[in-house]
Amino acid sequence: MRDMQGRFARRLAVLAVASVVLAACGKAEKAPTEPQASQTVTVQAVGMTSLPRRITASGDIVAWNEVVVGAETGGLTATQVLVDEGAWVRQGQPLVQMNDALLRAQLRQQEANVAAARAGVAQADAALRRARELKERGYLAQAGLDNAVASQATAAAQLSAAEAGLSEVRTRLSQATVRAPVAGLVASRKVVQGQIVAPGTELFRIVRDGRLELNAEVPETQLAQLRAGMPATIASDQLGEVPGSVRIITSQVDPQSRVGVARIALTTAGGFRPGMFARGVINVGEQPAITTPSLAVVYRDNKSGVFVIGAQSVVRFRPVVVGARTRDQVEITEGLTSGERIVVQGAGFLADGDHVRVVAK
Repeated sequence: MRDMQGRFARRLAVLAVASVVLAACGKAEKAPTEPQASQTVTVQAVGMTSLPRRITASGDIVAWNEVVVGAETGGLTATQVLVDEGAWVRQGQPLVQMNDALLRAQLRQQEANVAAARAGVAQADAALRRARELKERGYLAQAGLDNAVASQATAAAQLSAAEAGLSEVRTRLSQATVRAPVAGLVASRKVVQGQIVAPGTELFRIVRDGRLELNAEVPETQLAQLRAGMPATIASDQLGEVPGSVRIITSQVDPQSRVGVARIALTTAGGFRPGMFARGVINVGEQPAITTPSLAVVYRDNKSGVFVIGAQSVVRFRPVVVGARTRDQVEITEGLTSGERIVVQGAGFLADGDHVRVVAK
């Protein structure tokens, strides 16, 4: 009996010890663990900064004002073509000389007609004076005077018709020499020597004053930032850069592409020609923007973003949209608000959810 009681007592002791051990283990499991900082970083609050803003757009080089030069007098042969494409011409400079031999003969004929008409007027004037004198003396009936007046009026009308004919021939003769209506750059030539030129035929196209401009296509979201007179730079990989300025912003936006057009006038042609493709950079001035240090922007899964400091110094990766860049600052157009704290130094070594230790710069 005593042996059985001893064994029972030993079992109770073992169970008691086991209960104490299990309770201790349970308490150990329930005890919270503190996260360990994996990286030491510096932090900066996001702020607003005035940045020089530039809008980049591209498009075609066009003429500011392209003048079509045509023939006013037709049926004549071009005997001389005096300028070619790419030439600079002044206003009134001869461009094409057409055969004017027939017109010169007609001019001489009309001059003779005018001389004859003037002689007829002089004769009719003299006859009218004599008729009035005779009428006053009573030697001429009223019918005779009326005839003299009519003859004088007919002679005067014939003179006017002859002078009008002479003026017409002189005009046609002057039109046989095609002259530049404006000063500028000859953009195209469509006439050759020996060609019979019909009235209205296009002979040349002249870029007025040689002024060119870039039809820059600008997204509708950026059009409101543009103003006439803003400085710009027009560039091409082959021709380099030339300065310019915004001349006008068109009032319409393409409903399909959602872009408008800003016409940027080139200060100098600089080798550009109508039809070339170029890009323009428009300086729209300084505007407030959210900026971060360049070191704060990292890339994860091909997305740009920053690490934002949260509760208990845990960082979270926040995708952002990057805008303009300077030497050490980056504009953030979407994803951040002013006042948020982000990691600067050490951001490149972090992962989403890391616990960090913040130190002063």
